[in-house]
Amino acid sequence: MKTNIPYSLKNLIIYFLKLGTWGFGGPVALVGYMHRDLVENKKWLTEEEYKEGLALAQLAPGPLAAQLGIYIGFVHYRYLGATLVGLAFVIPSFIIVVLLGMVYKIYSGLFWMQAVFYGVSAAVIGIITLSAYKLTLKSVGNLNLNSFKSNWILWLFYLLGLVLTVITQKEEVLLFIACGFIYMILKAPPAWLKKPQTIPSIVLIAISSSVHFDDTLFKIGLFFAKAGAFVFGSGLAIVPFLHAGVVQEYHWLTESQFVDAVAIAMITPGPVVITVGFIGYLVADLPGATIAALATFLPCYLFTVLLAPSFNKIAKNESIKAFVEGITAAVIGALVGAVVVIATRSIVDITTGIIAILALLALIYIKKAQEPLIILVAALLGILIKLVIFQSS
Repeated sequence: MKTNIPYSLKNLIIYFLKLGTWGFGGPVALVGYMHRDLVENKKWLTEEEYKEGLALAQLAPGPLAAQLGIYIGFVHYRYLGATLVGLAFVIPSFIIVVLLGMVYKIYSGLFWMQAVFYGVSAAVIGIITLSAYKLTLKSVGNLNLNSFKSNWILWLFYLLGLVLTVITQKEEVLLFIACGFIYMILKAPPAWLKKPQTIPSIVLIAISSSVHFDDTLFKIGLFFAKAGAFVFGSGLAIVPFLHAGVVQEYHWLTESQFVDAVAIAMITPGPVVITVGFIGYLVADLPGATIAALATFLPCYLFTVLLAPSFNKIAKNESIKAFVEGITAAVIGALVGAVVVIATRSIVDITTGIIAILALLALIYIKKAQEPLIILVAALLGILIKLVIFQSS
């Protein structure tokens, strides 16, 4: 450990508690705040340390902002720092979503709450549509002929993920793993590929995804751990996994409840993935919320602390990069497919369609428009529209 560390572990924990409490704007905004505060202003980290953490967060599965925060805790304070910083970053937003879950459970049957989410659910479709578009450009390529020609394999994986998600309405973990392996073999075949004894571990991961327990809390833990292991780059990439399991497979939530859960993620600070706490609370109260959150962030934490010590070597491994690129293309395609599936159930009339389009246009053309503000406006619109309909009927 370095002896001239410019900050204490307590300083770092306090910073991430504040960021987890007030940090709005999604993963891109959060990693931007970390650079501004910790590199430019406080100078706690060097530019190189920050860039290494960001590269690791993009390379390994896990929500981008949370993973970068865990890595920053690891830089100077190793495993204790990674653990405490990760908890400090997640706990404030976890408390917020649990409190919102309590309110939601109590008042969801009331007219005003239904009116709020009538507008909010529609706005969420517009928000995640734009996010899915941006992730497509970032992870697969631009929407032009040159990109289709040069990255045609990635675009094929993307379309497979999209189409299969729309048709089956569930996540295809084996497809993601297969896409990663195929792209790795085509682009940068590893030396160990000829050694079959290394493959069973991947097979076990795939097999484990089909294991089920009768107890609800065990099911929650297993399902959310699997979901957390396949989030690449953005918390919204977890949406197709959550939708398929929570709504389609286990029937823990209705379609409208799930979209409301995504909306909760948009209006709360901290990592977007914390919506799992809200979902877990609706399924099994506080124990469900706690297990869902811990299970989701555990893969993120483990990947970071295990990969960080040898990151420089890993970052230069072309086979690993190719594997991640293949998986990411399929996962982003699945996210787009999930948006299509959710939209078909959330856009229930012309009014909700207009709200979704307005939310999308606001994010594109109004520079200062942020997701929480758009959600608030949509909630007010929902109340006004429902009041007008109620009074005219």
